[in-house]
Amino acid sequence: MDLLKYITDKMIILIPVLYIIGMIIKGTEKIKNKYIPVILLPLGIVGAIAIGGLNVDSILQGILITGVTVYGNQLITQYRKET
Repeated sequence: MDLLKYITDKMIILIPVLYIIGMIIKGTEKIKNKYIPVILLPLGIVGAIAIGGLNVDSILQGILITGVTVYGNQLITQYRKET
């Protein structure tokens, strides 16, 4: 399934932005890893609203962007694990 076909071109910039924010949060060690996606979700929605305006499509784009970011991070993390 190609998740990026559901995301508009102007919103793709939020993927690396959220990824970097997630890595910064992870580096603080004050917040448990399981809470990082919960923190990134409202940031993704706010970022999408900032780009696309306050509408349902922007909110959905923010949710999708956050999902792609977290899923992509998990793919990288699982790929790097030794079995």
